[in-house]
Amino acid sequence: MDSNAHEPPAGDAPPPPRALGIAGLSTPYRVVTVLALGAVALGACWHLALVFLHVAPSNTLSKQHARTIDNWVYPEFEQNWKLFAPNPLQQNIAIEVRVEARTADGVLVTGNWRGLSAEDGAAIRHSLLPSHTEQNELRRAWDFFTGSHDEDNKATGERGELAEQYLRRIALDRLKVRTDADTAVGKGAHLADGRIVRIQLRAATTAVAAPKWSDEKTDTRTYYRELPWWTV
Repeated sequence: MDSNAHEPPAGDAPPPPRALGIAGLSTPYRVVTVLALGAVALGACWHLALVFLHVAPSNTLSKQHARTIDNWVYPEFEQNWKLFAPNPLQQNIAIEVRVEARTADGVLVTGNWRGLSAEDGAAIRHSLLPSHTEQNELRRAWDFFTGSHDEDNKATGERGELAEQYLRRIALDRLKVRTDADTAVGKGAHLADGRIVRIQLRAATTAVAAPKWSDEKTDTRTYYRELPWWTV
């Protein structure tokens, strides 16, 4: 019997296995990929280090680089631990906005109040993967503002102006993305037909009612805190 009867011909040998991942790329692409991954890793380490120094107890390193840490963390990455506070928040706070727009005819039109928090809530409700932005961006921006302003809406520290800019930027972004003729401007004027001149925000705060089995009396009326008009 021929010992070579079951061996495939030399010309039909299978090709060598192809390298997978980065090893399968050409040399220039491998260099670019490695540099990109290195930059992402360095950025992640930088972010985690600064956030850690921000939330950690005050120490020599955090005091020495306090300005750098604050400039990186505030306002987008500010940490908040109210969930673990002895007295968690027992209020529903809804943020609303209205605009003053100049129509094509040169007429200034003041719009109706528009519930930004209600829109976020509607987007989150029944969503299996709700957006982190819709859950926390507006809420944290308002907390940042109230934490840096007094009851007369006057800044109490250096971060007051930053808090105003952050809150105003969020409101304007929502107005641009979710334009609606009836709620954004009202009175027949559409945002697309005019230019926003000023915006005003307010918070509608309602205390959460006590449970039925409790004897506690809670004032569940809605109280409003209106901010001054901000020029765009």
